[in-house]
Amino acid sequence: MDLNTIRAVAHPASREQLPVWTAGDAWLAGGTWLFSEPQAHLSRLIDLADLKWPALTIGETELSIAATCTVAQLDALACPPEWIAAPLINQCCRAFLASFKIWKTATVGGNICMSLPAGPMISLTAALGGICTIWQADGGERKIAVADFVTGDQRNVLASGDLLRQIDIPLAALKRRAAFRQISLTPVGRSAALLIGSVTRDGMALTVTASTARPVQFDFAGMPTTRDLRDAILQRIPDNLYHTDVHGKPMWRKAMTLRLAEEIRGELQAAP
Repeated sequence: MDLNTIRAVAHPASREQLPVWTAGDAWLAGGTWLFSEPQAHLSRLIDLADLKWPALTIGETELSIAATCTVAQLDALACPPEWIAAPLINQCCRAFLASFKIWKTATVGGNICMSLPAGPMISLTAALGGICTIWQADGGERKIAVADFVTGDQRNVLASGDLLRQIDIPLAALKRRAAFRQISLTPVGRSAALLIGSVTRDGMALTVTASTARPVQFDFAGMPTTRDLRDAILQRIPDNLYHTDVHGKPMWRKAMTLRLAEEIRGELQAAP
């Protein structure tokens, strides 16, 4: 869709060249949502392409994912064999309600910043203990866990003019045994519940997304029993936190959350 209110497009090549943020500005990365509907309130786009951030960088202790990394680039990452949780990457990429053409343009950062409950990049990076680096509009920088970055349906911690720079995933999280469960009302439909569990040094971790308005995480000391897991979910997730839209009603999402969580617990407990 043409954005006929845009009067200028800025092309900064470094942080120092980022223009002063003003009303009517928008960051442009993949633009798959930005160009999908009218944006009459916008007058300038700030194109992030010329910043040329490396899409993926494997360091000694973390995998750094640039906010501008596309879904296709992430899905194509050749992971070392010791990253036994790596299948989560492909599973979450395929949880998108999008075609392969969108994959080549849509960005990891864009999906996180949209902060939709069903955002699969939120599910992936939150479950793997991802840490967001935010470039603040005042020139500062701060870090926050992905699970805390998203605060509700299309709500997050970004202030006006803030920019998500990257997400860092601890390599230790990629070396854990993990289990993935996702359900939709229709084949290849938007996720109504997407849960990821993993075996930690102390027990089991569980991340609930899509069924809830924001990510909810659990850390258990030891492998929980069926009753302990169910009780923890019922206590930590109030009924009003379950999301509702045409893709699923809250009570069904709640039922699916309990069911998928138990499936994950059973899988992780049974594995050697």
